[in-house]
Amino acid sequence: MTALSFARAAFLASVFITFLVENGHAAELRVLAGGAMTAVWAEVKPKFEQVTGHQLDIFFGTTPNLIKEATSGKSFDVGVVPVEVMQDAAARAKFTAGTTSDVARVGLGVAVRAGAPKPDIGTPDAFKAALLKAQSIATLPASAAGAQVMKAFERLGVADAIKGKLQAKAAPAEIVAAVAKGEAELGVFLLNVLTAPGLDVVGPFPADLQQEVVFTGAVAADTKQGDAAKALLGYLKSPEARAIIKAKGMAPG
Repeated sequence: MTALSFARAAFLASVFITFLVENGHAAELRVLAGGAMTAVWAEVKPKFEQVTGHQLDIFFGTTPNLIKEATSGKSFDVGVVPVEVMQDAAARAKFTAGTTSDVARVGLGVAVRAGAPKPDIGTPDAFKAALLKAQSIATLPASAAGAQVMKAFERLGVADAIKGKLQAKAAPAEIVAAVAKGEAELGVFLLNVLTAPGLDVVGPFPADLQQEVVFTGAVAADTKQGDAAKALLGYLKSPEARAIIKAKGMAPG
């Protein structure tokens, strides 16, 4: 999409949002969101709420958590989730039919504790050697990104060899904390998550192993706040939101 198209879309979104606010249709939206986008939402949420008057109640989770939440029978209005959620038939049925709107994407990488030596991971062989040498490795297997990390380990032929030193975390923040405290020598996960205080990013996965996690948005099938949900997805395509996404280490769309 061209810059002119983005500007036009942002203008139309702002007109739509203004219409909603002026007509007293401010809503409370329950949002299902991928946990790896927590830092993005920390800035997007107050800005969107201030502009629109809508309030966001955000449920963060891994892919399995989000599938479970979407299919639990609890009401929600919109999702910005890893595409793997939409690949689950039961979860996809809880969203409106039709195309989804990709919001952000990010690749996989490695980090160490701030100030620690950085291993060479520039080639698959170097990455393999670094994993075998490391004393401990923190990741999050029960997530879309974690599943891709585990597949990379299998492709490198080290999955069994490093099994004993893997630290399976339950949330992205736990990976950051483990590496920052020195409890894990390496953090292996999404680059935007690893770009955090207390950590030094070693770099992305070698190109032959790199995979991106894509976060896509869709309106819930049973929402009673469809206009407000669409306004949120429109805002996430705005120049302001795209700038936040970039600043947090992700690529928009």
